[in-house]
Amino acid sequence: MKSYRKELWFKVQGRRALINITPQVNECLRESGVKEGLCLVNAMHITASVFINDDEGGLLGDFETWLEKLAPEKPHSQYAHNGFEDNADAHMKRQIMGREVVCAITEGKLDFGQWEQIFYGEFDGWRDKRVLVKIIGE
Repeated sequence: MKSYRKELWFKVQGRRALINITPQVNECLRESGVKEGLCLVNAMHITASVFINDDEGGLLGDFETWLEKLAPEKPHSQYAHNGFEDNADAHMKRQIMGREVVCAITEGKLDFGQWEQIFYGEFDGWRDKRVLVKIIGE
């Protein structure tokens, strides 16, 4: 069985972003040489997320609106966590959107439904953050 590991690095020039990382994950899959197996993609920071959904601008905007309603950034004083930092909302948004995805690999490709794409969700940007890609299989 083969095992492959790579870190993808991101530095979002803003507080929040939803980034389609499917091309980078596909490149990792190509580098791994795995034809049948599993691919784990997970955020290595507690204020970031990895999730699967449709890459449609209206939907991505809807996610932003929905997340802000569920865990508004301001006022910062509404959160007990906020003292030294002001990112409690980012922790909440990460909990909602999830930490990781696991995708099947079949015949050397991510085995997705028609519209599925992998996204990195950044909720407390302005600094370097990483995503782990771990691929195992034959």
